Amino acid sequence: MYTAQGKIDQRALLTEYLPLVRRQALALQVRLPASIELDDLIQAGTVGLLEAMGRFNTGQGASFATFANQRIRGAMLDELRSRDWLPRSVRRSARAVDETVRRLEQQLGRPPEETEIAAELEMPLADYRRLLNDTNSGQLLPFEELMAEGGESRLEGRALESPFSRLIDQEKRNLLIQAIEALPEREKLLMALYYQEELNLKEIGAVLGVSESRVCQLHSQAVSRLRAQLHDTD
Repeated sequence: MYTAQGKIDQRALLTEYLPLVRRQALALQVRLPASIELDDLIQAGTVGLLEAMGRFNTGQGASFATFANQRIRGAMLDELRSRDWLPRSVRRSARAVDETVRRLEQQLGRPPEETEIAAELEMPLADYRRLLNDTNSGQLLPFEELMAEGGESRLEGRALESPFSRLIDQEKRNLLIQAIEALPEREKLLMALYYQEELNLKEIGAVLGVSESRVCQLHSQAVSRLRAQLHDTD
């Protein structure tokens, strides 16, 4: 979409892509604590869109849609990181779960059951499940970035990175795919429904026959397993 002078028509692009900003904000909001306002995500995404319009270079090879999508998502993730909204105690708990899952997988040679994880953490199963709910949102963003095609962090000069850097990104994605394949079947299905089919928590719960809260717990547990797998390949 260009002007008569061959330049990008920024006004037309802004009008065309603002709905994309809102869609991405809505997709993120359902996976975040209630304290995160939709308008804040939209504002951050709009800043990302404006940056994309100012930085896009047709000679880079990627389409503007791809470039803008990455900038919009990256701006929203940066906004969330800047808030540091996850309490330190929850971060510590998330690390404890990750370490426990990794240790049990090494000992057992298979993905541990949640009862085994809870026992290793020396807590009742109900407390472990509450912990999964607490840590779920904090685990989402790194996983989502890793899942993103080509990565979606707002690194300067992304289009100018070396073929070696792109190869490393591809290797990380391949490792992640392998880790997902190793998940228990229900958690693997959950990940597919969530990230590929883009179903919301209620819809996934209906498919799995569980509550929305249970979907959050299973998601958190699956991400801990993935982190354990990826840690072992570092």
